[in-house]
Amino acid sequence: MKATHSLVSSQGLFRVHTAYYASPAPQGTIILVNGSLATTASFAQTVRYLQPCFNVVCFDEPYAGQSKPHNDHSQPVTKEQEARILLDLIDYFEADHLLSFSWGGASTLLALAQRPRAIRKAVIMAFSPVINPAMSDYLETGVQRLIACDRTGVADLINETIGQHLPSLYKRYNFRHISSLDDHEYLQMAFHVNQVLKQDTNCYMTNAERIDVPVLFINGDKDIYTTPDDAHGFGRYIERSRFATIRGAGHFLDLESKATWQQTRDEIMSFLRLAPTRSSQPRFSLLSSDEPLFDIGRAGAPGLATTARG
Repeated sequence: MKATHSLVSSQGLFRVHTAYYASPAPQGTIILVNGSLATTASFAQTVRYLQPCFNVVCFDEPYAGQSKPHNDHSQPVTKEQEARILLDLIDYFEADHLLSFSWGGASTLLALAQRPRAIRKAVIMAFSPVINPAMSDYLETGVQRLIACDRTGVADLINETIGQHLPSLYKRYNFRHISSLDDHEYLQMAFHVNQVLKQDTNCYMTNAERIDVPVLFINGDKDIYTTPDDAHGFGRYIERSRFATIRGAGHFLDLESKATWQQTRDEIMSFLRLAPTRSSQPRFSLLSSDEPLFDIGRAGAPGLATTARG
């Protein structure tokens, strides 16, 4: 999977690193939206089954990954700015589909509420309109450790909570990555978490009723932080909501096992009305990397998304 890399300017403030995976037979272009502090590496498994049918775009937020050296980090990036970045990328790549994970769902919902004309469908994974007790406890503990820049404490918290169902290899990568972040990345996470704790989920549900395209919400039946039942609450806001539950999956869904990867793939491809091609048949593997292939805050609420998928 070779990508074309580029920097895209947004709002006269940010330069965003992108990775563009061209499809041999594209039926559209889909942008994958990471969680907070995630990187393009997080969607490696997802790109595998989408690329045969879609041009796929991954990107790093200004504060993370390969975008980091090109931006000023004196102020945190707001959720509204993240939504504007996404809208700019939709225009730049002429994208017609979106897929998000965890905190990426917040900017995706805000962008969809602007009714970008080109977008036909969206998939939102591991996200919820509810801050339930498990998520509240996770965020309250997390924000204290983030503000203190308690690197090992943050890494341990994520692996012990929303990452509890991940393979041990991914947990090791995740720990190494999270415990070596720059200070501004911890403060960015703390900013997002504080916003949710103070405003609840209203901070990213503004104008959600304006969303007029089909949206598929995918959650794992073992995820106690963004539960399938809680996710169904989106149906009160978004008229064309659909829902899927991945059996045996926790918060990280397709990253947790071959079985959950295959279920997630099939739900997404079915929603997009595309049959998996031979090249996208199950090839789940525990990929070796210097970065974890998942986001630690892939939670519905902007969890402590710091690694690959955030």
